[in-house]
Amino acid sequence: MMKKLLILVAILLLAGAILSFVVTRDGAVVTPTGEGTVELNAGNFEAFPLPDYAAAFVSEDYLSYFVEVEPGIKIHVLEVGSGYPVYLQHGNPTSGFLYRRVAEELPRDQFRLIMPTMVGLGFSTKVPASEHTLENHMRWMTAAIEQLQIEEAIYVGQDWGGPVGMGVMARSPDLLRGAVVMNTGFTAPTEQRDLSTAHATVKTPVLGELILETFGSIFDRLPDAQGDPASMPADVLDLYGRPVLESGNAKAPVALMRMVPDGPDHPSSEQMREIEAYVGGLDIPAEIVWGMNDPILGPGLPVMRGQFPDARVTETDAGHFLQEEVPAEIAAAILRVHGQIEAARAPEDGQEDEQEDDSPSSEGNAE
Repeated sequence: MMKKLLILVAILLLAGAILSFVVTRDGAVVTPTGEGTVELNAGNFEAFPLPDYAAAFVSEDYLSYFVEVEPGIKIHVLEVGSGYPVYLQHGNPTSGFLYRRVAEELPRDQFRLIMPTMVGLGFSTKVPASEHTLENHMRWMTAAIEQLQIEEAIYVGQDWGGPVGMGVMARSPDLLRGAVVMNTGFTAPTEQRDLSTAHATVKTPVLGELILETFGSIFDRLPDAQGDPASMPADVLDLYGRPVLESGNAKAPVALMRMVPDGPDHPSSEQMREIEAYVGGLDIPAEIVWGMNDPILGPGLPVMRGQFPDARVTETDAGHFLQEEVPAEIAAAILRVHGQIEAARAPEDGQEDEQEDDSPSSEGNAE
């Protein structure tokens, strides 16, 4: 009897070891392939024809293309409209499609809306879990924006799109002209503290993978983070989840949750300190649009107010992914920020015109 018990224990231990090895595997690089080219002022980029289930969410005037930032590392970009550049950065575990409803509320002859997808998510390259670091994501996205040769932009960010997008701005001198910030954070931790119970649980090896990859999917839980769960219907969950789950490497969501710093010595904290210092020195038109029913970041509004004390604040009943719930409010904030940028520019333009009018013409000098 004892021998059989020992054999059973050994089998269970072996099975546990195998399960742990399988679920905690690092994952491989999965590089997507496009077809044809997209011509922009910055050059030609690899086109990516959207699959039918994704193409159904956007109009035919959208551009879909890849920017290769390193060999094999491609960032998928959705772009629509022409005019003043607006860089809209999503977070975990969505994609650039998160801003499609905001784009519907903006005049496409006035704004060029650029919606890149973070590496590991959507149709962008998938990478091993160990390569999901804040430094890598900032470097990759900075390289993408640089290749697009944008001279100035309004930045819009939420979730990891906050630090990643603002990190791009910090490393791209003179690019940022205005900002609309949503449920995110730009401060570095000064003490040991988990962002939420979910983050504390998921950071535990094996347990995190079992919760988000093996016995369930993070995409199925997205409605729970909303003010109105119906704002995340099945087809929207499929839009975000399917490219990740079908890629053969679905490591990004859990890796990005573990990327959230839980103390000053966390690997992300160095970059968060860089971003916090950059935000502290900003003097730009800015607005805050906040989802008060966000179960994770909803309480963080006072901190964001402290970082942008002059910003207009729009409190909404939305949850975490407020782009799906209150796109009109976000679009209105973008319009107001753009108006402030143009108003600040007008006196300079007027002064230049006045100087030109007062200066003697070449014809006058000849006389």
